[in-house]
Amino acid sequence: MKIKKSGATYSKITAIGEKVKMLEKESGKKYLYLNQGVNAVCNINLTEVVKLIDFNSRDIQVYQPMKGRPLLKQAINKYYFNNASTIENILITSGGMSGLDLVFQSIDVDKIYLPQYFWGSYMNIIKVRNLRGDYYFNFAELEKNIEQYKNSALVICDPNNPIGDKYNDEKLIALITKLNNIGATVIIDSPYRKVFLDDDTLYESVYNLPNVIIIESFSKSIGLSGQRIGFVHTINQDLNNELAIKLMYASNGVNGFAQILVEKLFTTKVGIKAINNFRLTTTTDIKKNIEFLKTNNLLAIKFYKNSEPKGIFAVVNLSEKELLEKQIASVSLSFFTRIDKEEAEKYARICVSVPHNEFVNFF
Repeated sequence: MKIKKSGATYSKITAIGEKVKMLEKESGKKYLYLNQGVNAVCNINLTEVVKLIDFNSRDIQVYQPMKGRPLLKQAINKYYFNNASTIENILITSGGMSGLDLVFQSIDVDKIYLPQYFWGSYMNIIKVRNLRGDYYFNFAELEKNIEQYKNSALVICDPNNPIGDKYNDEKLIALITKLNNIGATVIIDSPYRKVFLDDDTLYESVYNLPNVIIIESFSKSIGLSGQRIGFVHTINQDLNNELAIKLMYASNGVNGFAQILVEKLFTTKVGIKAINNFRLTTTTDIKKNIEFLKTNNLLAIKFYKNSEPKGIFAVVNLSEKELLEKQIASVSLSFFTRIDKEEAEKYARICVSVPHNEFVNFF
């Protein structure tokens, strides 16, 4: 049979994980998996939360509303937007990547611009959907040449994946507003913010801008990678309806158990306690790990001149090959850029969201 090939590639991050598993089996030695983008300091403890769910209820054993459960969307509006938005602006998706794919294929723009250092899946989705992608170097460049982006979309990830750098929020909100005002579409994909920022007001500050689309994943913010659930927020109801139509004919909606689970996490005492405990344990060890990298001159400080390392990722002054020789799985920074790849080969992106003692022992 003939196949329509997309040109997208198999995830290198996944491939590295499979390679390391094979090395572990062959050598009998333990490896530290820092190649993936999952919070792995601890799991979120769901023991008490699942007791609140009746698995035999018709509420969970039927198709869910196509745009998502209203009670879940109310909880999201409160947790992420301080009740400033409405449930009509929120669409539940099967994780952040599903949300990105739905948005990328639904917006009519000349190009989709990614940061100089970007999560590889952005470009692979662009290839699968036969769209045009390009790059911007930094936020200063966007400010300087803002008019050239008026008919395009720009992805903003803060804290960034793969660098893990955090930009000043006031300046970021001002930039997003300027881009919105000249007619650029701004796609905010920042799923790590809620792990670190107690008083985060970014979404609340820009949610009502007509050209801003917010994509969120509960995989990162509350440790639910296996449930594949997130949301898209936009006040453009034509876009919201188009996203729902595409979601319907791709998967006929989102898993009911995952929706009810997240709803219970956001709306019950045991759920909120589980989230807070997960965040506290996770951020404590991440901060210790980043400080360890700084103290031992392992952090590649050239990438943090105008920002601070604050995320689940960091870039180190060691290559993927050098780390693998020390039984540490990582991903070459060259995988995350199309610009100056030879220089990027000297560095590796690592996930710093692992237990601190284990992190120190391997390094």
